[in-house]
Amino acid sequence: MKIKPLADRVVIKMVEAEEKTKSGIILTGSAKEQPQMAEVIEVGPGGMVDGKEIKMEVKAGDRVIFSKYAGTEVKLDGEEYIIVRQNDILGIVE
Repeated sequence: MKIKPLADRVVIKMVEAEEKTKSGIILTGSAKEQPQMAEVIEVGPGGMVDGKEIKMEVKAGDRVIFSKYAGTEVKLDGEEYIIVRQNDILGIVE
C-alpha cells in the first residue's frame, strides 16, 4: 500500500535516534534523544490552500526537521509515518 498526500501535506518517516554520543558512549533505548528529523517519503501536489497558492519546497528523499507536536501519526504495513503540512516543516537538512 502507498500513501498519496493531498494539497500541501507531506508524508515523513522518523530517522532512527543515534546509538552513540559524539564521545563514544553507547546509549540505552530510553536514553536516546528522539530527534525531530525525518525523511520525506511522499509530497502532495500543492496548489490552492486556504485561498493561497502553495508551491511545494520539499521532495521525496529530503531529510527535514519538523515541529515537535506536528502532524498525524499513521501505521501502514507495519511502518510508522507522520503526515504533516508543509508549513510544519522547519527546514531541510543538507
